[in-house]
Amino acid sequence: MEKVISKQQESTKKWFTLGILILAGGTVFKLSSLKDAFYIPMQEYFGLSHTEIGAALSVYAIVQTIGYAFSIYISDRFSKRILIPTGLIGVGVIGLYLATFPSYYGILASWGGMALFAEVIFWPVLVKAVRLLGDSDEQGRMFGFLEAGRGVVDTVVAFSALTLFVKLGSGAFGFRAAILFFAITAIVVGIITYFFVEDDAPVIDEVSGEEVNKKKLAMAGAKQAIKIPELWIASFMIFAVYSVYAGLTYFIPFLKDIYGMPVALVGAYGIINQYGLKMVGGPVGGMLADKKFKSSTKYLRFTFLLAGIAMIGFLMLPHDTMNIYLGMTCTLLFGSIIFSQRAIFFAPIDEIKIPKEISGAAVSVACLVGYSPSMFAFTLYGSILDNFPGLTGYRYVFMVMSGFAFVGFFISSYLLRRINKQKNERGTI
Repeated sequence: MEKVISKQQESTKKWFTLGILILAGGTVFKLSSLKDAFYIPMQEYFGLSHTEIGAALSVYAIVQTIGYAFSIYISDRFSKRILIPTGLIGVGVIGLYLATFPSYYGILASWGGMALFAEVIFWPVLVKAVRLLGDSDEQGRMFGFLEAGRGVVDTVVAFSALTLFVKLGSGAFGFRAAILFFAITAIVVGIITYFFVEDDAPVIDEVSGEEVNKKKLAMAGAKQAIKIPELWIASFMIFAVYSVYAGLTYFIPFLKDIYGMPVALVGAYGIINQYGLKMVGGPVGGMLADKKFKSSTKYLRFTFLLAGIAMIGFLMLPHDTMNIYLGMTCTLLFGSIIFSQRAIFFAPIDEIKIPKEISGAAVSVACLVGYSPSMFAFTLYGSILDNFPGLTGYRYVFMVMSGFAFVGFFISSYLLRRINKQKNERGTI
């Protein structure tokens, strides 16, 4: 009876901790994603042009990409109980500065700083913490619920700030209040995580029986992680998912330009596309990966093939004569496939048997490679649309997205062969 109670307590603690991590993950990126809900106020009250907003996002992407190389060491050198609150509070403090409506160069520095705190210090450690919470047969569900929960928190926090902005007159005062709301929320959640996220468990040397020095462990872990071929293969699998995901952004202008989607529908579609699919796709992808496919890599391989074929079929449809609601349905169905992939694309790190003590370094490598399309994908898709106006440009974009999906299929197939080879060598098959 005592064992049952102990397991129940352990399970409750695990899911409570996941809830805290979800709260953190859904809060930390709201300020850096200010453009999602406040693009026009950013132009008006920060005094930014389209190009200047783009430059701030470019600074963010550059710091993010370079920073992941350093987080390979940082994420295992310091405890998650320190790094997760530091990331949140750091972003919040920058938000307090943004509320002063700084100069253009202050804006650039702010977005660079938020990339440092949110992407380099916070995100790899959050993913590491989620991985360590669940067993091997729970990874899909854990990451699925993380993504779905983040969608819920995203929605609540974003709409709360938007409501505050509107209630206060939709002017400079309201915009400042919305920024302060995001900033204070991040700081408060950072304080909460400090009290509810546990320190990393000490690593004990099997020979001496003494605790291993974290500095030496982190350096050794970084060197070990970058030498694992399967980790790099899994990272390029994430790369393929993110490259297709970036193309989902262009469904909105596609429906507006080709289908003549009314402005009233643009907002509703955007909310469903960004938040609704995340909330649904996360749990569905996680449950299917764990229960049906018994492997996150197998699920990703299947959905890569499905996405590639579906997109080829979609681009061949007679869009100039189709009903707008049918077009919206098709794009949302395709988006649901990609969001289910995004929910679990870190789960294969457990499947390739990365030692838990180097989880932070492994996630950082995966982030470095996997998120690198943010440096070029949007420019690639945008330039295609600029050079090939109308339906032709969108067809080319969809072809490129389909191509990335098929590349992901071949990468995931190769990774599965490597995983099966590992199992054979261990004598588990």
